[in-house]
Amino acid sequence: MQASTYAIKASVCFDARNRRRACVLAAGFANTRSVALNCNFTSNNRICMRDMGMKLTRATQGVETLFRSTVKPRSVKAQASAGDIEEATPFKPQAKKSSGVVLPFVGVACLGAILFGYHLGVVNGALEYLAKDLGIAENTVLQGWIVSSLLAGATVGSFTGGSLADKFGRTRTFQLDAVPLAAGAFLCATAQSVQTMIIGRVLAGIGIGISSAIVPLYISEISPTEIRGALGSVNQLFICVGILAALVAGLPLAGNPLWWRTMFGLAAIPSILLALGMGLSPESPRWLFQQGKKSEAEKSIQTLYGKERVSEVMLDLTNAGQGSAEPEAGWFDLFSSRYWKVVSVGAALFLFQQLAGINAVVYYSTSVFRSVGIESDVAASALVGAANVFGTAVASSLMDRQGRKNLLTFSFTGMAASMLLLSLSFTWKVLAPYSGTLAVLGTVLYVLSFSLGAGPVPALLLPEIFASRIRAKAVALSLGMHWISNFVIGLYFLSVVNKFGISTVYLGFATVCLLAVLYIAVNVVETKGRSLEEIERALNPVV
Repeated sequence: MQASTYAIKASVCFDARNRRRACVLAAGFANTRSVALNCNFTSNNRICMRDMGMKLTRATQGVETLFRSTVKPRSVKAQASAGDIEEATPFKPQAKKSSGVVLPFVGVACLGAILFGYHLGVVNGALEYLAKDLGIAENTVLQGWIVSSLLAGATVGSFTGGSLADKFGRTRTFQLDAVPLAAGAFLCATAQSVQTMIIGRVLAGIGIGISSAIVPLYISEISPTEIRGALGSVNQLFICVGILAALVAGLPLAGNPLWWRTMFGLAAIPSILLALGMGLSPESPRWLFQQGKKSEAEKSIQTLYGKERVSEVMLDLTNAGQGSAEPEAGWFDLFSSRYWKVVSVGAALFLFQQLAGINAVVYYSTSVFRSVGIESDVAASALVGAANVFGTAVASSLMDRQGRKNLLTFSFTGMAASMLLLSLSFTWKVLAPYSGTLAVLGTVLYVLSFSLGAGPVPALLLPEIFASRIRAKAVALSLGMHWISNFVIGLYFLSVVNKFGISTVYLGFATVCLLAVLYIAVNVVETKGRSLEEIERALNPVV
């Protein structure tokens, strides 16, 4: 079994003959609802899961989880990569508290997520004003390149991020990432030509491409199992916060057309804070353990979870790594029969996410609102950003209760319905008097549906389903698919709309959403309440 880099709860269980067996108890929780506990017995490789009630008590100096003894046993199934299904049997676990101070370090990592969202959204309100300032107001092709050059850079950055994270570690990669982020913000803010603007956008894109790969990776590897879903969705929440901040930052544009330069320059501040914050943050224990730095891994575990959990987490990492002397995976390993199934799922989820139209809505919501006569277009876009933040916050509380797969299904279904509403609002003459209201309503409902599942779940699910030896590169490959499709949509969306009409384009987005629902039903497995080690053993058996 591969060496693991994610710290989880460990306990010691004894059978009727008092033989000692190491078992891993992982609990996924959502506030005060029931949770599922998984146990993997190393002696007979049987996986067991059991539901038990849990209540959350917030203390003044941290967050603790308290497990109650009321349980209701049921069996569960875990799907292996070869398609096999293992029937699990119930087991009554011992209660154990979770400790540690993970939240501040998750917050530092999420500065990368804020920058991700900010750079995506900042061009929405600023495009019209910077186009006039740079003399390209009538050149939609160059405007499209200013939008899409960020995505081209992000595609390069996403592929680079996985290799950097494997070579230098997660925290050092964050610090390196701050360089193109800050430089790109500076060039965009001071650009006097289209060429300089595009170079700045490419650099910023490389930065957010790297952060898009390592933020969810780092969070998943340092988060306790029982709150991994909630903390994992925080990544998407802060992306939404970044988009909303960019939209709000555009409000002064009407009174000050040169304000767009300040909007781009503001992005340098969180870039600097990210570099400084990561200098004080612990490295991923899983990565340190993989590198053979066991003493440093123990220090990191102590910082993250407390001294009392060092031995149990190290025991789990050791057990997960027993029998595996495999070297670090190369890029071609991702396409082997052993890993391709889960890798293809990751790539497909991000492909569906983008082809469903979310970034087209974000980038061009201002133009869409203006086309139906809404005067305060920036304010309308800010409303869209607020819906994104609200929906993602709700998703954070549901992630460990409803599960990843259910949220994905509900999300894409709601997106399909919203896109259908938008399409009809532009074609049915009977709805013409209400087209402006319906455009805003449909867009807000679409973004809200997206933020409940299609937005936060893929970035959370990918680090969970990928084996430790391929995790960084597989996440990078999947995000590469994300950025490539994102780039194409950003470059050609307006041209396609001009040729086929907005109604037809939105109808196409609705069709993609329905196809995503079918794909998820067949190919996506549920991971809530299961540790990264257990998921890895089920989906990626050692060969």
